[in-house]
Amino acid sequence: MACCEHICIYRDYNMCGNGAHAEANPNVAQKHLSAELETAEAARVRMKLAAVMSRFMLVLLALFFTGYGHGIIIRHDVGQAAYDAQSIDYPAVFFLEREGARKVCVATLIDEQWALTAAHCAEETSLGAATALGETFAVEVAGLSRDIDLVVKHPRYQQGVADNVDLALLRFTAPLSSPRPILLNAAKNELSKVVTIVGWGYFGIGTLGRQYADGRMRYATNRISQSGRYLRYKFDDPREAVSASLPTEGMLGLGDSGGPALIETIAGVRLAGVAIGQLVDVNYEEETQGRYGAIAMYERVSSHLTWIESVINCAECTIE
Repeated sequence: MACCEHICIYRDYNMCGNGAHAEANPNVAQKHLSAELETAEAARVRMKLAAVMSRFMLVLLALFFTGYGHGIIIRHDVGQAAYDAQSIDYPAVFFLEREGARKVCVATLIDEQWALTAAHCAEETSLGAATALGETFAVEVAGLSRDIDLVVKHPRYQQGVADNVDLALLRFTAPLSSPRPILLNAAKNELSKVVTIVGWGYFGIGTLGRQYADGRMRYATNRISQSGRYLRYKFDDPREAVSASLPTEGMLGLGDSGGPALIETIAGVRLAGVAIGQLVDVNYEEETQGRYGAIAMYERVSSHLTWIESVINCAECTIE
């Protein structure tokens, strides 16, 4: 990564903004009240006004969430149903933690006993703290509860340094008989390939960027535009005269860290990249993450096969 570049990591809803614009304030009418002492009649009027405003805001929120009920940041001109996904479609892909309706970070099963995610996800969920204390951390994989007992971060994981590698392997307490793991993409042929991205992060549309989290699983597609130190793709604007936007083009949302970039090959689906964030440039704004023109950043799996295989094949050796 060049020294002038900065990646906005899709952390736990605070580093890249808090999404406050998606929340309603039912007390907004109060700022218009007089500072003078209220008479009994004025108090009754105020109470009626507050009740009306509360009902009005509930109606607005219902309309807002009904109109935009899906996730990931999608094209503004494509129906939301085109991006629908269910766990049965990607059984080897799972989220790490639930916070109310929100689901935080994503991992992919790559071996009967191992999954791959972004290293910073261990810090932004309860996963890292639990395993550091020798406890297990429960996740749901293909509809069944599974326990993780070990997190192995890449030895070059150190945020803020030029050669940081934001990857971590997660070990299950026992091998999983199902689902079938997604194999790693070993060929360095990712450039110009179409990838499928999957996650439960913040929803949004390309004209506005991220808006809110509804905890819904969704997918999108994009085309790899750079395949050097990282894999990158751009969220193309379909309104441009010459646009490369795909029919289900999309962009990562806040909370999708660790999620896969999947490539279809002759031999089947392969894991090509692990989501780590969005490239920050002069057009970047925290509250409009994922807007058209945004560039997603993924750790390139094909560059780290030796490390991944060495950990998975470690068997009885001590892993630190």
